[in-house]
Amino acid sequence: MTASARKRPRRADAAASPAADRCTVTVCRGCCCGTPKIPGVDHAAQLRELRRTLDGTAAVRVTDCLDVCEQANVIVVQPSRAGREAGGRPVWLGLCNDPDIPADVAAWTAAGGPGLADPPGVLDLYVFTPSRRVRGGVAD
Repeated sequence: MTASARKRPRRADAAASPAADRCTVTVCRGCCCGTPKIPGVDHAAQLRELRRTLDGTAAVRVTDCLDVCEQANVIVVQPSRAGREAGGRPVWLGLCNDPDIPADVAAWTAAGGPGLADPPGVLDLYVFTPSRRVRGGVAD
């Protein structure tokens, strides 16, 4: 069996999996995000709270530096399959230093997330658009 033949069933399985029906929340914990360079934030507690509040409604993944350090403490909310089909695209949230961010993100993903529901109004304060080069680093 060739390598490309092995990949097709995996993609089909992934598309049919329950995880594909949920949003994915990517949390930057690299160069500046999640480090003492951003004082006054308990980064470990924020990540624990995101995992707790998003349990069952969104997958949480941690990544190294997303290369948007001017917006340090970045969270990217990626749409579910249904959200993508409805036109949703990843939403980048920067300067996420408020302790209420996990609850706001959880409420949004529980309502459907990008493409299916409007974010809570307070999240608009954190939305930014990274460069096309940087956006390419987080899969759609």
